[in-house]
Amino acid sequence: MGMTENAVNTAVTSTSSPAIPAETSAVSPATRAANRPLGTPLGKHPTRVLFLGAGELGKEVAIELMRLGAWVCAADSYAGAPAQQVAHEYRALDMANAAELQALFDEIKPDIIVPEVEAIATDVLAGTAAAGAQVVPSAEIAAICMDRERLRVLAHEELGLPTTPYRFAGSLEELRAGASEVGYPCVVKPVMSSSGHGQSVVRSADAIDAAWTEAQEGRRAADEGDVSRVIVEALAPLERELTVLTVSSSAGIVTCAPIGQRQESGDYRESWQPATEPDGEAERARDIARTAVEGLVAKAQAAGETGWGVFGVELFVLTDGSILFNEVSPRPHDTGMVTMASQRLSEFALHARAILGLPITPEHVSLTIPAGSVAASHAIVVAGDGEVEFTDVAAALAEPGTDLRIFAKPEVHGHRRMAVALAVGESEADARAKAGLVADALTITVE
Repeated sequence: MGMTENAVNTAVTSTSSPAIPAETSAVSPATRAANRPLGTPLGKHPTRVLFLGAGELGKEVAIELMRLGAWVCAADSYAGAPAQQVAHEYRALDMANAAELQALFDEIKPDIIVPEVEAIATDVLAGTAAAGAQVVPSAEIAAICMDRERLRVLAHEELGLPTTPYRFAGSLEELRAGASEVGYPCVVKPVMSSSGHGQSVVRSADAIDAAWTEAQEGRRAADEGDVSRVIVEALAPLERELTVLTVSSSAGIVTCAPIGQRQESGDYRESWQPATEPDGEAERARDIARTAVEGLVAKAQAAGETGWGVFGVELFVLTDGSILFNEVSPRPHDTGMVTMASQRLSEFALHARAILGLPITPEHVSLTIPAGSVAASHAIVVAGDGEVEFTDVAAALAEPGTDLRIFAKPEVHGHRRMAVALAVGESEADARAKAGLVADALTITVE
């Protein structure tokens, strides 16, 4: 454990937020959260924000919170993560270990907890929320969105959103039966994983046993030894995927312009905003996203939590033009990095403001690029083993309307997303090409 080099006051560690007076205990969580003090991060009564996960997305949110005067601590499983480099303090621990996570909460005494990864001891998170901390967007939402089974039941069976046909299975026998019901080809995923981990496309019955094995061994937390339930769903005739960033704040729920994307092996590689859609598609996509987030926020508020923050709602657009709900990320989304070039406020600024109780209105999510133009992002994935250095940055950014964010991750071992190129162009093709040229013009050394 330690402090980042840019931290300036070692006394911050022992500073805790004032206890909530008994006479204010009846005040709603939303009212209390919206009136937290800002502007004295090293003073007597800072608003203390703890990040669980300190990657590149968390880094941008941490910067936005610090701009508004909050105190930030960034925790991750290793030291030197991107958000740790800019926070007031950092910690390194196993956040899936309940004892370690509880010890962290007891030490930091956070007002606000921002989960940025899935591998978190959710029971401890829920207990801390019950004790008065604001979990973003809520402990209940974090638990639902980590579990594909709970999320799909909520979305399709409770909210009536359109989805692919699906079944759940807790054994190989149940998986075989479920796959037979939804039909081949189908997709098999662990219910408690993400980013393509443990996922398989199954095209015939003779491959279903291998899909079960992959779901058990390839998922996150596979070393925990328990059997993971899986979801098997029909492989839809997919034309493309959309992300609709949806913001819940003290002013209600608003949606951003849909974002188009390209993925490889379940991971984002490019995104662009606004996505090109036929007439009416953008509104249908936004309606589905809004309904999904409304349902999640209702769960949070029923549990006495705010439900504030940015949600990345993932949608499928099929070849017949229909739009299906897929999943929700209860935090800023990888594909939303394009908003650093496209919107009045990026998804990171929106997240920071929402969780601090500030109102987010349609004006805050408006596009600021010229009418008819498109913004794009291009993930820069580096292969190798060692530290990563970027040179020829000036040449890469010589083209007008381009930008670059280097994440400053300490090392790569295998493949790792290390930066993102941004561009604004006259069309989707132009913007994507310009962002790709920024990436191609960089000289990247691994040693």
